[in-house]
Amino acid sequence: MRILFFFLTTFFVLNLNAQLDTITIAAVGDMMLGTNFPGKEFLPPDDGKYLFQPVQSYLQSADLTFGNCEGTFLDSSGTVKKCNDPKVCYAFRQPEHYAQYLADAGFDLASIANNHVGDFGDAGRKGTLRALNKAGIFCAGLTSKPYVIFEKAGIKYGFCAFAPNTGTVDINDIDSAKAIVAFLAKRVDIVIVSFHGGAEGASRTHVTRQHELFLGEDRGNVWQFAHEVIDSGADLVFGSGPHVTRGAEIYKDRFIAYSCGNFCTYSRFNLSGKCGLAPILLVKVDSKGKFIGGKIIATKQMGEGGPVLDPTNSVIEEMISLSNIDFPESLLIISPDGTIRKK
Repeated sequence: MRILFFFLTTFFVLNLNAQLDTITIAAVGDMMLGTNFPGKEFLPPDDGKYLFQPVQSYLQSADLTFGNCEGTFLDSSGTVKKCNDPKVCYAFRQPEHYAQYLADAGFDLASIANNHVGDFGDAGRKGTLRALNKAGIFCAGLTSKPYVIFEKAGIKYGFCAFAPNTGTVDINDIDSAKAIVAFLAKRVDIVIVSFHGGAEGASRTHVTRQHELFLGEDRGNVWQFAHEVIDSGADLVFGSGPHVTRGAEIYKDRFIAYSCGNFCTYSRFNLSGKCGLAPILLVKVDSKGKFIGGKIIATKQMGEGGPVLDPTNSVIEEMISLSNIDFPESLLIISPDGTIRKK
């Protein structure tokens, strides 16, 4: 009887440890909760408190939740950027307390490496760091803050983010990116990399495996970038930048999503057609970042924006098609219900 009790107890403990060894990381794309520039009419109803309500149960269900902050957090002032063509120039200034809405929705981690973090100059960058730090959200991606190391539930994470824009860590300097990733990989359990790269627009859904240009700017070869940072020790790579969803792949048992689209972008964004579709990625990895499986939750934005669940699963269909076309060699399988697994 004692031997049987010992066996059952040992079996239970081993299985408990196995469960704890599986980590779910939620990832979404671009977030801009409304801007008080050029006027407060671009702020959402109810001060934005309920923008995430239709989907926040999924965001809060993960062990770690990540998104791309597309724009600054700054209450007022700052030096607004100047553009050669005002028709394609947008400046985003979210009230600083909006960062707390991200935390309330379940976000733990954010990239601030993108083309809008400098919309209001150095004051905007400092305001963004101040607001996210106050809300308890870890962030990185500026040259002044290229990476962050933190621990949650016994897992040590390293995070770094890259973009082709002034004040951000350069996506086109792959050697430096590899050095940062290798530095983190020696010190943490799981390394997460975010990039803001690739050309923009509804016609830019495919990963070309070449350098992509947009309005004369080199927005990187995102395929090469993702593979090389994984070669250097990255475990998950989450992309943004094109404002549409792109495909995903598995490389060396590590998960790459090349663009997570416009997830929560209130006003001033084109949300028509494919630009209004975005996934919530729930990616399961082991305690060293190796891909186990996952799930895609389909969302969409309508009107002025804000995510809602999409019963048609349109973004899942889009990701299946793009992944199969762009990465035929990948071992990733996405089912019509959104289940993600390895062949």
